Amino acid sequence: MNSQNSNQANSQIKADVNQWLNDVVIGLNLCPFAAKPQRNKQIDIFVSSANTDEALLEDIFSQFLHLEGTPVQELETTLVVAPYMLDDFWDYNLFIDWVEGLIDQQGWAGTFQVATFHPDYCFAGSEPEDPSNLTNRAPYPIFHLIREESMEKVLKHYPDPESIPETNIARVNALTQQELVKLFPYLFS
Repeated sequence: MNSQNSNQANSQIKADVNQWLNDVVIGLNLCPFAAKPQRNKQIDIFVSSANTDEALLEDIFSQFLHLEGTPVQELETTLVVAPYMLDDFWDYNLFIDWVEGLIDQQGWAGTFQVATFHPDYCFAGSEPEDPSNLTNRAPYPIFHLIREESMEKVLKHYPDPESIPETNIARVNALTQQELVKLFPYLFS
């Protein structure tokens, strides 16, 4: 793929992720903490061109370093999108261990954490067609790099954060087929 096509593809990928963020994550209020940083343009969407585990881990590492070196007022969080690999959810799931190992190896436990999203996301113990999986389904494999200090601050002011998963599952279970197709078109193509 030449540079111009690659830039166009990355622009479309960013647009897809941004639409998912606005329509699903914020629109359905699946993450009650996402609207403010999105409104303040403090969420970075980084599209990795990696097609090997090593290259993707390097990209994630560089994005952690960028997050660490950038004031929270400028950059709250980063979504690392891996559109060219990890199509298989089980491969993606295994790769998460590498990311968590990187956090531990760098001494970032307590500083950063990772949240995970994938087109075929499936919670342990659930069937693939279970609607609860929609809460973590995204148009591409995504690693959400989170500042733990920021998460702790917002959780202090949020009533009953333990109820968020159940509330989210109820929200996606209540969607009509038409709403599902509109919000998750990549699942129906």
